[in-house]
Amino acid sequence: MDLKFCLIFCFFGHGCFAHLLQGLYCGLDNCYELLDVTRQSTKQEIARNYRQLAKKYHPDLHKGEADKKVAEEKFMIIARAYETLRDEGSRADYNYMLDNPDEYYSHYYRYFKRRTKIDVRLVVLVCISIISIVQYFSRKQRYEEAIKYFMTVPKYRNKALEIINQSQDGVKKKPKGKLSKGELKEESEKNIRKILEENLDIQGAYAKPQITDILWVQIILLPYTLFKYVKWNLLWIYNFNIRMKPYGEEEQLYLIRKNLKMGINQFKGIEPEKISDYLRRKLWIKKNYNIWKEEQEEEMKRQMADNPRYKAYRRYMKNHGPGRMTFED
Repeated sequence: MDLKFCLIFCFFGHGCFAHLLQGLYCGLDNCYELLDVTRQSTKQEIARNYRQLAKKYHPDLHKGEADKKVAEEKFMIIARAYETLRDEGSRADYNYMLDNPDEYYSHYYRYFKRRTKIDVRLVVLVCISIISIVQYFSRKQRYEEAIKYFMTVPKYRNKALEIINQSQDGVKKKPKGKLSKGELKEESEKNIRKILEENLDIQGAYAKPQITDILWVQIILLPYTLFKYVKWNLLWIYNFNIRMKPYGEEEQLYLIRKNLKMGINQFKGIEPEKISDYLRRKLWIKKNYNIWKEEQEEEMKRQMADNPRYKAYRRYMKNHGPGRMTFED
């Protein structure tokens, strides 16, 4: 019986508080009773009883299909009991299960940890590696999507073509032979993509993936990152809380981002015009930010009030209420 079934079995209350858990060790049988020994028996006594029972129930000593099948099942049960009790570690885990029947999650963990014999450190390393690989390729995929999108925007596409034409002016073109329309178009797309990659500074979640964004690298650089974090906070307290120095643009942007409750990548994705407006309105000051926030909420309410779909929704709620719904609706 696999672990999934055993967990479901326990969740529905069957044997959760029994001394024996189905699927672990000897199942619902007692390993000591199967080998006709006690918890005080020595390894030699357990081995002696196992040999006697194994000889008795060995399938090769039985004739007839039915008798042989019964003997084979009994032999497997006895072998499993001996495998549990012959090892000191496994026997200690089994005794712990008998003495602490309520800790069934712990029993499953101990049992499968010993059977699989997988080092936890290796599991952690593999997990970090998998996360790092997925993280890198997901960021690369988002960057590819951003580049493909900008290649379809006329504003950026025309600017890239203008840069290409300027770079080719006065340069003698090398003969490339006869190219088909499809090949010429493909070459043009490659040039446009190259220009966009070189000139566009994409920020936020769709930024070009960097090696420092990978989890493995972040873990390696963690001591340095913690040092920089502590140093930054100490300098902030010293300069702006003790010496009362005025905020520079970097500090102003940090406070604005903090007021907006945005992550650094999300904040970097904001248009430069909006950033300039935030600085002009001094949104790093909490009072100014609260006023701006109220204005934004009022503007959103006004836009929603003018929205035809929102008007229809309000009419529906006014006429029918939230608790009525029909197929016609």
